[in-house]
Amino acid sequence: MATHPLSDRIRSAIERQGGWLPFDRFMAMALYAPRLGYYARGDRQFGVLPSSGSDFVTAPELSPLFGQALARQVLQALEGSGTDEVWEFGAGSGVLARELLDSLGARVQRYTIIDVSGTLRERQREVLQLHLDRVRWIDEWPDAMQGVVVGNEVLDAMPVQLLHFDGQQWYERGVSLRVAEGDTTPPWGWADRHTDLRPPVDDLVDGTAGTNAAFTTELHRQAEAFVTTLADRLQRGAAFFIDYGFPAAEYYHPQRSGGTLMCHRAHQADTDPLADVGDKDITAHVNFTGLALAAQAAGLEVLGYTSQARFLMNCGLLDLLQGADIRTIANAQKLLTEHEMGELFKVIGFAKDCDAAFTTSPIGFAHGDRTHTL
Repeated sequence: MATHPLSDRIRSAIERQGGWLPFDRFMAMALYAPRLGYYARGDRQFGVLPSSGSDFVTAPELSPLFGQALARQVLQALEGSGTDEVWEFGAGSGVLARELLDSLGARVQRYTIIDVSGTLRERQREVLQLHLDRVRWIDEWPDAMQGVVVGNEVLDAMPVQLLHFDGQQWYERGVSLRVAEGDTTPPWGWADRHTDLRPPVDDLVDGTAGTNAAFTTELHRQAEAFVTTLADRLQRGAAFFIDYGFPAAEYYHPQRSGGTLMCHRAHQADTDPLADVGDKDITAHVNFTGLALAAQAAGLEVLGYTSQARFLMNCGLLDLLQGADIRTIANAQKLLTEHEMGELFKVIGFAKDCDAAFTTSPIGFAHGDRTHTL
């Protein structure tokens, strides 16, 4: 049976690592292996309906009002930092960039997109045709940056380490090749190794033999390293990240025994990241407490933390809905309602070397700030 080139590459990586590959390495290859990983291919991942060939919808595709509301917070941050550049990590389809540029006009002199996917970059160019004179693409972090950083659903796609507690001991969960004869799909399965790694809470399990059920969860070292790097490179400005997740007390709750790892394909979700590798998204919810602590330790100020619904309303989304048609209102409601995106998605903001008038009263966190829960 013919094998997929990505499967061959992962198999070789497992063999080079002595037969066991930690899950964060597996996830990185599945999503970002050049020309083969899920985000490195030319497929259309973003869209409202499966009929478009998409796998999931993000807030900017769902409603242009998302970007228009976010633009109000970005504008305040540009003024508060005295800068004129916006930076977007993982710009996806480019729709958010277009809405921000349309809304902010000449206030943004340059819009920089940092995206590892060349295929997505071409799609972004098409969407941003009217703004190409102000947009640039780069492949990696600059040595220094100033301005306002945005990232929508970028942190959840950063590889995570998996930890598993079997009722007595902690293990790091990885992937090893199956030993069964003949063709197997997938050719690998879960494999655990003893580890000194632990979740960043003390009372998740008590470690006494026989008193705890099995428990699986994630560590977000790459996302936290990302925020640390941002603090190092950002000389002056602010950053806003929108993603689904929880504070540590909710994330590492004993009842969340299966972790948060999830896959998406054709607008359907499943919990098996080892199958159909390269053909579906793999994500994990964000531990916002870990991000906030990493940011503070590296020199960033936490501006606020709240739900997406509260953030967008603080930024005037309800005003933007005045006179809107039924379809626009219906899509905007999905951004706000608790059972859709409104509560699960959160917004966290950071700042560095900005005016006190801005850092003490960012509009997105004016009401319903939950920083005290982190």
